[in-house]
Amino acid sequence: QLQLVESGGGSVQDGGNLTLSCEASKYTYSSYCMAWFRQAPGKERESVAHIEGYDLTIRTIYSDSVKGRFTISRDNAINGVQLQMNNLKPEDTAVYYCAARPMSGGTCYDVYKYWGQGTQVTVSS
Repeated sequence: QLQLVESGGGSVQDGGNLTLSCEASKYTYSSYCMAWFRQAPGKERESVAHIEGYDLTIRTIYSDSVKGRFTISRDNAINGVQLQMNNLKPEDTAVYYCAARPMSGGTCYDVYKYWGQGTQVTVSS
């Protein structure tokens, strides 16, 4: 079992920056693929950023809407990942969720089984 807890959400102005943290209950660096999802009111949940592998095989994937503005990274100090969000826009307003799925040899092999409870991000105009 893996437990995930998000933190760092809040309210910021258009163009502001915010960093989200996802603390895991155990080491995930070489054992789990990690990701951030978000869900805005009245909309379906969407993928924001993924991180797979570790060390020299590490790979990140971003949605087109956030690429160049958001950065996902592993953070062993909290056993999980962070999401650095720069130049936030009102359309980024959503509940952000951290998720994890098993990884072996740097490759994900199952669905996202583990989810955090979410943290609210609100960006005003």
